[in-house]
Amino acid sequence: MKGFHPFVRWAIEVIENYIRRGVVIEPTPDLPEELLNRKAGAFVSLHRSDGSLRGCIGTFLPTRENLALEIRDNAIAAATRDPRFPPLTVDELDDTEVSVDILSKPEPVEDLSELDPKRYGVIVESGWKRGLLLPDLEGVNTIETQLEIAKRKAGIYNFEKFKVYRFTVERYH
Repeated sequence: MKGFHPFVRWAIEVIENYIRRGVVIEPTPDLPEELLNRKAGAFVSLHRSDGSLRGCIGTFLPTRENLALEIRDNAIAAATRDPRFPPLTVDELDDTEVSVDILSKPEPVEDLSELDPKRYGVIVESGWKRGLLLPDLEGVNTIETQLEIAKRKAGIYNFEKFKVYRFTVERYH
């Protein structure tokens, strides 16, 4: 696995310990202060070296005491519990690239002109159904495409009314 930013290094360390040894590691005091003191939603994405998705799990609002735990839990989930893929194997570790997205707090969108699929991710919501799509994804170049994918992920039909929220990400590779 490749990665140089401290958030990515932490995610890789977590994944490797879990896949190789079955161990969920705890944050240590030598981690960067931002990991230990900041709270935010976070997504961990895994890609094969050819760029294809291998796993992606995250939270759009913080669910843990700090970013280290948020990233840890989402990294393990992305590697082992993404329903689209079988669990990551030891043999795949060296061919897997990791990225971490830290999400801003979602804000309601009043008009679709406030969206930009390169700059903002979206959350669509209809009753209990919710779908999220990160920003700046390959092949997602229009607001319509972005919303359509997010609605499909949520199981929201075209005839259903839905709310839209936007957020930004800090993306680390």
